[in-house]
Amino acid sequence: MSGMEPRIANKYRLGRKIGSGSFGEIYLGTNIQTNEEVGIKLESTKTKHPQLLYESKLYRILQGGTGIPNIRWFGVEGDYNVMVIDLLGPSLEDLFNFCARKFSLKTVLMLADQLLNRVEYVHSKSFLHRDIKPDNFLMGLGRRANQAYVIDFGLAKKYRDPTTHQHIPYRENKNLTGTARYASINTHLGIEQSRRDDLESLGYVLMYFLRGSLPWQGLKAGTKKQKYEKISEKKMSTPIEVLCKGYPTELASYFHYCRSLRFDDKPDYAYLKRLFRDLFIREGFQFDYVFDWTILKYQQSQASVAPQRLLANAAVAPAPVANQAANADDMARRRSPLIESPRHRSPLRDDDGVDADRQMHQGGYTRTGSGSAARRAAAAAPGGGMGVPGARAGTAEQAEVKRSGGLGISNALSGIRSGARGRDMFAGGRLGGTSRGPKE
Repeated sequence: MSGMEPRIANKYRLGRKIGSGSFGEIYLGTNIQTNEEVGIKLESTKTKHPQLLYESKLYRILQGGTGIPNIRWFGVEGDYNVMVIDLLGPSLEDLFNFCARKFSLKTVLMLADQLLNRVEYVHSKSFLHRDIKPDNFLMGLGRRANQAYVIDFGLAKKYRDPTTHQHIPYRENKNLTGTARYASINTHLGIEQSRRDDLESLGYVLMYFLRGSLPWQGLKAGTKKQKYEKISEKKMSTPIEVLCKGYPTELASYFHYCRSLRFDDKPDYAYLKRLFRDLFIREGFQFDYVFDWTILKYQQSQASVAPQRLLANAAVAPAPVANQAANADDMARRRSPLIESPRHRSPLRDDDGVDADRQMHQGGYTRTGSGSAARRAAAAAPGGGMGVPGARAGTAEQAEVKRSGGLGISNALSGIRSGARGRDMFAGGRLGGTSRGPKE
């Protein structure tokens, strides 16, 4: 590799911009030795309130947990604080948009179990996330395409002493931290956040997925402060039963439980997971990792394959009469191999990194083999379940980096930014940082 390309730690080549986090910007990177793609999060050293060092320390504390990205390197390069981390797939907000902004109950319940596990794990390490939202949960890539990851710990806060478990004191008159749309009522009221608030925020995320939107979205106001006040008023004046109307009673039970917790209470995470697991079983769902986007991606791939098959048949076959054409098409279908590949049948089944999520099956969830076409679609999709191939840096962006020559990271970045284009979420990865979500 040429020494003229912008490099991080003399090990990673900097690629195109792929997103923005709550603090800093996110780029695609490549390990020069192995060609493995990674995520690179950059933060200017001149920023007024640097956060990246703090976030990197959080990732190190959380290392080893299921659904926690691995941090590869942290340091300073030129005018930037730099964190190199695992490259991940699309966020749940990306996938929500891909699915026309509605998720089925089955998809929401499969996600809920994983997301509750993620929040519980962060809490077990004595930290609150404080910005639970769809943008901050990403799906993995490859054989971990069905595993949800929690990211963006720039706003995380220690809520207890890790050794003595002494809880932080109750306080009021706190500024709103996080994203107003998903903030708990107590957060709006200025009360210090604790474990209960992360869980209430997660409840709003689940209802957002089921409903398509929340009642306090789209409110107009002159200033940000007035908008936050309007959101707070609407949230407090919307009864739980109204918010959850038309959906299983377990959703309302979830909110009643979260709002009943006292400031320093340890939540009964097992109870909340059991609520949703029992509902899942009662609905007759199968925990096959076939999410709404799995089916949609498969349908799209089949729609594009069908015309190609017709063209191929037309090229090799003589013009048949109507019955012969029908018979030939039937024979072609019979000759087509099954979609399922044993290597991909269950992307998480032989995955040592998901033991915590395996426990959900011991609670009564059922697994399936190769039954339906949708499940075969999930198994065969590139990316082991979602059809999410690994990210590839666009040639235009690569050219921008090369043209920057030896001008250093700062100039290279400005070149990348000017050349960056919107990415297809199924063609480009995401990492331990998120697109800047709505702060409403």
